[in-house]
Amino acid sequence: QNLKYITYLFLYLYKFQIFRKCYGEYTGFKMFMDNLLLSLNRKVFLPDLEFFVNLGDWPLSSPKELFPLFSWCGSNYSVDIVMPTYDITESALENMGRVTLDMLSVQGNIEKPWSQKIEKGFWMGRDSSKHRLNLIELSKRNPDILNASITNFFFYKELKEKYGPGKKPISFFKFFDYKYLLNIDGTVAAYRFPYLLVGDSLIFKQESEYYEHFYSELIPWVHYVPIKRNLDDLLGLIDIMMSDDKTARKISLNGQKYAREYLAPHNILGYYLLLFQVSLR
Repeated sequence: QNLKYITYLFLYLYKFQIFRKCYGEYTGFKMFMDNLLLSLNRKVFLPDLEFFVNLGDWPLSSPKELFPLFSWCGSNYSVDIVMPTYDITESALENMGRVTLDMLSVQGNIEKPWSQKIEKGFWMGRDSSKHRLNLIELSKRNPDILNASITNFFFYKELKEKYGPGKKPISFFKFFDYKYLLNIDGTVAAYRFPYLLVGDSLIFKQESEYYEHFYSELIPWVHYVPIKRNLDDLLGLIDIMMSDDKTARKISLNGQKYAREYLAPHNILGYYLLLFQVSLR
């Protein structure tokens, strides 16, 4: 990786005081840890502790070095200590406040019941991986079963003519007008996954080398429908779910139930406390 983009944060908690030092060029994401620790420090007793936090998306801790590094995303090739993402952490802290998307607002803004949802696979987002571009090609060839579009071309601007034009974003809540929603990796894991799960649509999740803090607790075909990384089986699986609406509905409700029980704001903050306690051992 380019060392220019590696940034991290050293944090020292001592007698209810928080000290930190940033390393690297792009350290703006330090605000997420600032907000978290200041909030927790007002609510609970934080132990004296010192630790390092990765401020980038990519996990960095090598299995050869076993450096204890807290990160927002893990991978099959790293040993980072995975925290809840900055996205869901911020939404937990600002729940029903200044953030426009959180685990409660999703549940309160779903308009179409299951029986009235559009029976197509739906995805919309940035061009942050080749898999997403492949999805656009699938959608163009199969518009009767799939509706996928890029909203903003940043990583592959030279391909805008082929995969574009960029489509105007719609409200995330309108995603749930569709019965089948897709979770496709971006640069790392797609951090929208918790918000998709807590809705009432069926989630198709791409196989991934990246993971968030809760992925290991989810069971394929129980909480979501797994799809191959190259998306080769996506259309066939959508067809299968279309022909078995009862199973599709059951899986969607299982995913929603898990998200409601384990990804609510108090669960997210509690998970951080658990990580801090474990790191003291």
